[in-house]
Amino acid sequence: MTLQKQLEDVLATGDKAFVPYIMAGDGGIETLKPTILKLQQIGVSAVEVGIPFTDPVADGPTIEQAGERALAHGITLRKVLAELTSFSQEIHIPLVVMTYLNPILAYGIEDFAKDAKLGGVQGLIVPDMPFEESALLHTALKEHGIALVQLVSLTSPVERIKKLAAASEGFIYAVTVNGITGERVSFATELAGHFANLKAASNIPVLAGFGISTIEHVKSFGDIADGVIVGSKIVTALVEQDWATIEALVQATKKATIN
Repeated sequence: MTLQKQLEDVLATGDKAFVPYIMAGDGGIETLKPTILKLQQIGVSAVEVGIPFTDPVADGPTIEQAGERALAHGITLRKVLAELTSFSQEIHIPLVVMTYLNPILAYGIEDFAKDAKLGGVQGLIVPDMPFEESALLHTALKEHGIALVQLVSLTSPVERIKKLAAASEGFIYAVTVNGITGERVSFATELAGHFANLKAASNIPVLAGFGISTIEHVKSFGDIADGVIVGSKIVTALVEQDWATIEALVQATKKATIN
């Protein structure tokens, strides 16, 4: 089943999608399996698996520091995919890898796509790859059933939004702030119109990401988007083993608590 279909199945129940971002190997590669399986158990819709990189361009301080900790444990893209493969039969929700272009090129595009598929990866986000260069990955990803998710910024003009929406696979990653990741107190007031444009331009789920950190944020974006991606708050909660906070955020996307 494709990434898009699995997210659509969540939406068909009346729930909104909840996708936590985790930094693979923060605390060692051995933390990856229990973290993903626990997130699956508490009802997340998918997991975005971040790969540590020495020169991140989109990460705020919390995720950047998590990446530094993972790098200190020797975590690489290859090690993460090998670890995912070791327990892929236990994973029943989509995994979406977030990595930069250089590690994929160093891995080899075809080998990366093949190994990602073995690890249960159904989606890929490459924040430093311009839309105009995405054809570089398309053939290999399509062969292995991996969706290439496009990021759409607040500053994207309507015509570009239409192009990105038409090209995006799995879901549209709608960036809710101008800048890097990290918890926010508030968001711009024009977001409802932005999301209306995105949903009008696409027939795939539109998920909101960057800065979302509270139950109020989750519910608010549930009114205008198909779900949320939560990063920094999740990374912090995992370090602190604060599963109560994570479960509360997940529950905020359920139809019984949305309104």
